[in-house]
Amino acid sequence: MGATLSGPAATVRAEAIMVPQQGLALPQGCPMHQEPKQSAPAQQCPMHQASAPTAVHATGQLNAPPAGPAHQDRAYEFVGCPMKAASGAFQADVDPANMMPPPNQVPAPDQPFPLSLKREESMIPRTGTEKNWVYPSEQMFWNAMLRKGWRWKEDDLAPTDMTNIIKIHNQNNEQAWQEILKWEALHAKECPCGPSLARFGGKAKELSPRARIRHLMGYELPFDRHDWIVNRCGREVRYVIDYYDGGEVDKDTYQFSILDVRPAFDSLGAVWDRVRVAWWRWSS
Repeated sequence: MGATLSGPAATVRAEAIMVPQQGLALPQGCPMHQEPKQSAPAQQCPMHQASAPTAVHATGQLNAPPAGPAHQDRAYEFVGCPMKAASGAFQADVDPANMMPPPNQVPAPDQPFPLSLKREESMIPRTGTEKNWVYPSEQMFWNAMLRKGWRWKEDDLAPTDMTNIIKIHNQNNEQAWQEILKWEALHAKECPCGPSLARFGGKAKELSPRARIRHLMGYELPFDRHDWIVNRCGREVRYVIDYYDGGEVDKDTYQFSILDVRPAFDSLGAVWDRVRVAWWRWSS
């Protein structure tokens, strides 16, 4: 991140188009936070699979599934008051359904050192709310890596390593959103209040067609891939983000990855966006 691809792997950008600035008054009736019109998802796409069935308690009351990813639960309480999380006072956070605190903030049994529970708020608007997405804490990130099969003894991490990992992770996401905004600037007239992020998913094991073509040409493969679903004032648009190794981490900005961000070939509109931006780059 921080750098962009060039040559066959170039990140296609919208050229010098102004986007709505933060802090400006939005137009009346701005549909930014309306429920998006979803297009038909691809068959067997895990990002679009139905959520878990609604649970029914013994009382007969329905317990609706969460509105967003699990790591967003009670997120803004940690953002607004990180000392609450750091103090270990979880009594107010006990889930009445199982009388347990949030598991993703609980230290692992064999964890060699304590980790921060503080969470930072991003600059990425979250669809359906007036707030932004919130990044995971160091403890949540650690627990997530354990769930994926990682074991800390194999890497011998230090507390400062986890702090740096979180900063790199957050910076990666901020950079990806800025690249998306450059594409979305092409649609500023149809969505004057700007886009928001509806949901996202990792697809590290699913290489994009572009990454495959680059690899056949002798370039390295990306180490990760994300698909972000952006709400463009009621319309959902999918973006593909390939992450490439950028070498040494910038100690000042924590920029590390080289991002290749572009709209997926899901619609004629996305194809047209990529064609005209490619023409602008070639003719400039």
